[in-house]
Amino acid sequence: MPLVTLTSDIGQQDYLVGAIKGRLLRINPEFRIIDISHSLSPFNYPQAAYVCRSAIKNFPEFTFHIVLINLFESKPDQLLFAFHNNQYVLCADNGLLEMILEEKPEMVIGIPFDKPAIKNTLYCIDVAAKAITQLVNGEPVQNIGTPDASYIEKNPLRPLHGEGWIEGHIIFIDNFENVVVNITQEQFEQQRRGRRFKIVFKRDEVIERISGSYADVPQGEKLVLFNSAGYMEIAINKGNAAGLFGLRGYNDKNPGTITQNRLFYQTVKVFFES
Repeated sequence: MPLVTLTSDIGQQDYLVGAIKGRLLRINPEFRIIDISHSLSPFNYPQAAYVCRSAIKNFPEFTFHIVLINLFESKPDQLLFAFHNNQYVLCADNGLLEMILEEKPEMVIGIPFDKPAIKNTLYCIDVAAKAITQLVNGEPVQNIGTPDASYIEKNPLRPLHGEGWIEGHIIFIDNFENVVVNITQEQFEQQRRGRRFKIVFKRDEVIERISGSYADVPQGEKLVLFNSAGYMEIAINKGNAAGLFGLRGYNDKNPGTITQNRLFYQTVKVFFES
């Protein structure tokens, strides 16, 4: 039974998530469907990439991950069907694929859309479900789509760094208003090289140690730890870090409109001892 995950920015307010699952099961009743999230911010590629990447790596090998983010940024001509690190990812041809994977996929198929078709979300789901079923049934790749198809590429959002510093963007704010920064523990340690450090945000908030859990500091105190996905997280023990400090998630939709003042609330910088 194929395991299929769903991630979207659709929300839970109307019928569409239920309709998507209905269409999947109508095409293949053997699908086992798991929701990752339907509450992602619209058009926010860094956030979507972080959530998808952090969830996908925990699934059994050969799971199919359908990502319904910004399907219609431009007139869609194809759906991408990629294979990488023993996982399948299906998403729009909008640049998100390589942001999720953080590298080129091992294989990518372009599944062309029928020109006269009405290309809405449910049509895209039909295309995805049929492609998955074909692959599971053993059909060759060339019968499903175009192997090694060209597609839109966008660079993943990576932290900036120099000899004595590393700077990251806030890419996600969770339900507890903990703030996730796009600096992994591996990247932090590579730059740190055993040195002492200061983590600085909102101009004058400073943290000088990494905690192992929220309980490492008294209630109401701020802390930094690396979360289950391996990313830096700013939190307050039993408090709301984003709300208290006015921190905001980075969105690359209109980078030209971001003011310097606004960047103070979207970035976190680590300074290492000389």
